[in-house]
Amino acid sequence: MRKFLLTPRTQPQNLRMKIFVSGACGYKGSVLVPKLLARGHKVVAFDIQWFGSCLAPSPSLEIVQGDVRTVTAADLDGVEAIIHLASVANDPCGDLDPKLTWEISALGTMRLAELAVHLGIRRFIYASSASVYGVKTEEQVTEELSLEPISEYNKTKMIAERVLLSYAPALIPQIVRPATVCGFSPRMRLDVSVNMLTMQALTNGRITVFGGDQVRPNIHIEDITDVYLHLLDHPEFAGIYNAGFENISIRDIANRIVGTIPAEVVVTPSNDPRSYRVNSDKLLATGFRPRHTIDDAISEIVAAYQRGVLKEEDRWHNLRWMSRAAAR
Repeated sequence: MRKFLLTPRTQPQNLRMKIFVSGACGYKGSVLVPKLLARGHKVVAFDIQWFGSCLAPSPSLEIVQGDVRTVTAADLDGVEAIIHLASVANDPCGDLDPKLTWEISALGTMRLAELAVHLGIRRFIYASSASVYGVKTEEQVTEELSLEPISEYNKTKMIAERVLLSYAPALIPQIVRPATVCGFSPRMRLDVSVNMLTMQALTNGRITVFGGDQVRPNIHIEDITDVYLHLLDHPEFAGIYNAGFENISIRDIANRIVGTIPAEVVVTPSNDPRSYRVNSDKLLATGFRPRHTIDDAISEIVAAYQRGVLKEEDRWHNLRWMSRAAAR
């Protein structure tokens, strides 16, 4: 576990900072930004806003509609830490326009890192993905295993990681490889497994499972955003961290959902054989502890649906929304 000495630009725990969050209006950003504000930080919420913004106004919040490919030094004025969430999210969206995916997810990351180094901003937390490992046969996928990405999305995440690591020690890179995120967010996503299957049960009374025996790691959105807060508090924990705490099969997810919502489970063949279990012992060794579960995510989505807060809409499906935009 690599450690760095603190400098005047490397802030100790609980000090209020001005934080630049890219992708701040997205699924994770819409949960993370209010947490940062509640801790007394000032936040620059930088987002292209393809999906709009659900962030509530605050005197400590500056919302900037901008493209990470063209971020400038002025956008980072006074910033002391960067949390970089922006990317073209998930495999189907990444494959929709590979050139755009590389420009945003890889070149955009490099531009942001170069500006950070130039301005003396050493704190840099990056949202990568556990999908960078590709298909693994090992029982436990740890950070030491080789990366074998199989999609444009995975490949850009791997390259972005390497770019950031190349800037150390001018940067203190803290790279998080999250499992599939689940749970409710004001900027919801219904194209990730737990959320999608729960909504199928609520709206159709039927869940379609492709394959079903594939084991995948999961993490609650409250926990992944707390991981970023934890690393923000602890710059001494530089390096790469897996973040996933429930390794269960798609079929088991469906069974948990029907334990809450009466629904039929239909299993169909799948051409996606990937099955792996992410090991997050390295993150746990830093003192982080998850506090939420898949069952919590299911309950939250059900409650939001029943209150009328959440509906089945195209804007909660990244590929549908981006395909519509591309067709205009």
